[in-house]
Amino acid sequence: MEIQTERPQIPVAGGTMGGYLARPADGEARPAVVVWMEIFGVNSHIREVTDRVAREGYVALAPDFFHRTAPGLELTYQEPDFEKGIAELSKLKADQMITDAKAALAYLRGRPDVRGEKLGVMGFCIGGHMTYLTACETDVAAAASFYGGGIAAPQGPGGAPPTIGRTGKIRGKILCLFGGKDPHIPLDQVEQVRGALAKEGVDGDVVVYDDVDHGFFCDQRGSYDKAAAEDAWKRVKALFAEELA
Repeated sequence: MEIQTERPQIPVAGGTMGGYLARPADGEARPAVVVWMEIFGVNSHIREVTDRVAREGYVALAPDFFHRTAPGLELTYQEPDFEKGIAELSKLKADQMITDAKAALAYLRGRPDVRGEKLGVMGFCIGGHMTYLTACETDVAAAASFYGGGIAAPQGPGGAPPTIGRTGKIRGKILCLFGGKDPHIPLDQVEQVRGALAKEGVDGDVVVYDDVDHGFFCDQRGSYDKAAAEDAWKRVKALFAEELA
């Protein structure tokens, strides 16, 4: 499917949040999906994922939630850039992340090419955490969280209460994808997420790819795993097709 891209400025909390948007070129009103970035910003990988989502027939928006401290930051997956990303990660606060999520959804719903009744969200690493938080605190119909770190940690971003404690507020369907050999997300935390979804009666699936590491979906990283990435993409496409139609 032919797509078009743009760089919108999203109104948020008296300022603006940059981002990257891709949409089918025909201009027809379609469901929309937010794509939350990693600590590396709205870089080439996140833009490529956003394009892929658009080619599936959605208006896809990747907002820059570092807009308060490092707007426009784009990093590679090399060690010096990893340290820069971690520094920005430490500045995030849950309340501001929720504000950004609501602003992104409001922006999409205000576009004439978006059918706003059902929106989706997906994200990677801290963006996977952001996806879970968005599912808890907004009305998204579908969420796909890739290796969302810290969801079951003792504290949420910026010292907020644990994000997993918000699980009962999820209203849509959620898919959580993890690597079994991910050193950043202990398997006991993965099981806590699985248990919380079951306890709260949330419509959700937790998938663990036993032999893969953190970042398995990104073909720019050494941890990329083609088989797991392809299976995960099939699951995400099915989720959005079922829940956003």
